[in-house]
Amino acid sequence: MRERANCRTMDGVNEVGEVKVSRLQVEGESGDKTPPEHKCPALCDSLHGSVHDKENSPMMRAVLCAQVCKVYRFQTEDQRWLLVREQMSETPLSFSLPKQLLSALIREHMSRVQEVKELGDLSPHWDGLRHDVIGHCGHLIGCYQETLTELDKLSASSCFKSSSSKSDKHLQFVPTNLHSQRMEVNGPDSSGVWYEVITFGAPADHHRAFKHGGLKRLLSRHIPPRDRLGKLLTPSSISYSEDESSRARELLASVAQLQPLVFGLAEELLAVSLELNAGRLQQVLDGLVQQTEQFVHALKDELVKSALLAIHSQCLANSNSCHVHSNGLICDYNQEGPTLLWQQDGDRQDVEYDEEEWDRAWANVAMSLNCIVAMVDRLQGREDRPQEMTSSEQQEATGADTNSQHTASSSFCSASSWQEQLLPLVVTLRDCVREAVAKARAAMTFVVLQGAVAATVERGPPQIVQRHHAVFSQALSAAVCGFTLKLYGGLEDPDFLQQLHSVGVLVQFEGLLSTYGDEVGMLEDMEVGVADLSRVMFAVTEAKSEQLDDLLPTLTGTWSSLVVEVPLPPETFGSLPQEVKEGRLIQVHPVLFNIGINQQQSLAERFGDSSLQERVNQQSCERLQSYCSALRDKLPEMAGIQSLSDLLSSLHRSVETRKRKNVEVLWLAAAVCRKVNGVRLTSCKSAKDRTAMSVTLEQCVLLRERHTLGQQHFSTALDCMRRDGCRMENVQKNVGSRKFAFSSVQLLTFPKLYRPPDGSFG
Repeated sequence: MRERANCRTMDGVNEVGEVKVSRLQVEGESGDKTPPEHKCPALCDSLHGSVHDKENSPMMRAVLCAQVCKVYRFQTEDQRWLLVREQMSETPLSFSLPKQLLSALIREHMSRVQEVKELGDLSPHWDGLRHDVIGHCGHLIGCYQETLTELDKLSASSCFKSSSSKSDKHLQFVPTNLHSQRMEVNGPDSSGVWYEVITFGAPADHHRAFKHGGLKRLLSRHIPPRDRLGKLLTPSSISYSEDESSRARELLASVAQLQPLVFGLAEELLAVSLELNAGRLQQVLDGLVQQTEQFVHALKDELVKSALLAIHSQCLANSNSCHVHSNGLICDYNQEGPTLLWQQDGDRQDVEYDEEEWDRAWANVAMSLNCIVAMVDRLQGREDRPQEMTSSEQQEATGADTNSQHTASSSFCSASSWQEQLLPLVVTLRDCVREAVAKARAAMTFVVLQGAVAATVERGPPQIVQRHHAVFSQALSAAVCGFTLKLYGGLEDPDFLQQLHSVGVLVQFEGLLSTYGDEVGMLEDMEVGVADLSRVMFAVTEAKSEQLDDLLPTLTGTWSSLVVEVPLPPETFGSLPQEVKEGRLIQVHPVLFNIGINQQQSLAERFGDSSLQERVNQQSCERLQSYCSALRDKLPEMAGIQSLSDLLSSLHRSVETRKRKNVEVLWLAAAVCRKVNGVRLTSCKSAKDRTAMSVTLEQCVLLRERHTLGQQHFSTALDCMRRDGCRMENVQKNVGSRKFAFSSVQLLTFPKLYRPPDGSFG
């Protein structure tokens, strides 16, 4: 057998030489007496040059770097050969995604500070809430700017956070030991088949440690429960979504723009009336009508009515308080019951609140405008009896304001000026507009402030929020890396691309954490970080060029709604389905399955509590079944989907089984994930030792089940990958030693297939 391979630099750009392999020595071919269990198939540094053509494309070089490769030759059941290439790579996304998230969070918190500052004068109670929001945001902004500055320094020289740095304060947002683990198989029946797993340390905040538990426990202590729509479930609390807060800000801006226009046109109408020019008067009136109708249309928003009712409800809850909400809106309580009190020009008017109050406010604006229109018609001689207003007009004027009754009942005198006839009606219009504006501002101020409180102070103390953001950042970086590689590998698969925009992508996390000691807190962090990914959407975009910086995924949006844009070179992007090119968002469906396998899990199962693991697995099993059901419903023609039922049933039974260290759960979840083109991620504390056992086992199982690796060679292949493969290089780069951090006693508690070969640990 002869193989020739070109050698390239680490970045894959420049050729530096050539390697010729004339013979691969396999177990049994040599006459030496070395025990078989300490032998591996011969290893090469590279494969044939054709492999590099695709692997060194601009897309791959943009997201993968510092590659380490190992090549094996294994025998199949029918005595033929498999050529297997194992590749482990770092990724610039380890730093670029956290930096982008930090920048987005800084912008979001700075914007929120500006929003609440622009709310104007507030009562002491509401001003206190605003002060809390500003203080909360200011603390986070300062911390995140400091962290971002440090990451900018580090990312210029590294794409990797080692396991020994997992507690570093300035690396909180960076995933630990993040790598892509990829395997290419070339055999007699298939060639160029790739399998991928993303490996990284479980997303957790090691800097703040786990003395008081992880995120799941901490958040449950500090945040009121919410329903599926994000509404607070406690009856005395009021919260608004990001969309509602945005609508409130838009309405405030509309009111601020339209009120001066209405007032200006009203003044202009009075000025023009002195000219006794009917045409000019009509022209100004038309403008006033148009602007006032826009004003009324802007105010006729159910959010205003619901906010006014919420203010009333909160006053009822706080029966001994009296708060000025904005521009004179006061909520008071007296012996007769709660009342909305309106304060204008120093006068306080008691008005019993009811749900129709707001409807009457903007209706008064419309009716007062109708009175002006009717008066202009009379002034221009369009009425048969110009000396008197009709009874219906009198009724409208009465509904608008009692001040208009005098004008409505007065007779028209031809000697009186047009301005004298219009002045009372214009004053009434301005009063009605002013009243509607004040109520709308009060309501929208309430919404914006409550939304700001819900997005900041109610999320817990700043240290918990920082932990939340940091854990999410680690999970996001790994998920984006996995999705990007999955997308690159499926660009020529129309079924996969249709699945992305129709159903979304499954992202399956495998955890090997125990439910004992600090790792309970890590699992609680990981559970929240993984669940948060359901708020993330992917979008495929066209890159500006094939420069590496232009091909890096970018992050847009806010904390509650993030979009990751994955750019493709123009030529590649042009070949995608229309739905994908149009920017249709791709939903992320994250699931987490965890099975502890070390000696600490043995302690948890005998003397501790494994309920956290059981709950996590049960919930993820339900989510996985839901995703697969949606996939079958929307894309029933996809090949192989029907065989999911058996796998899902087996997974459900395995999750329900009370069995110690039931690693079958992990195997079945991984099988389902690969069946539905999902993204696979594997984690333990630092992705160094237990993760290595899991990844190498998964690779050998794939070789046995999909490429007929001989059963008698399975253990040899597994030991070979663990002793001399990429994961040993991972141990070396993390701790400077080529030994897995296990002891012989510890390994006695491990499932047998997760134990490394002799000589590779210690």
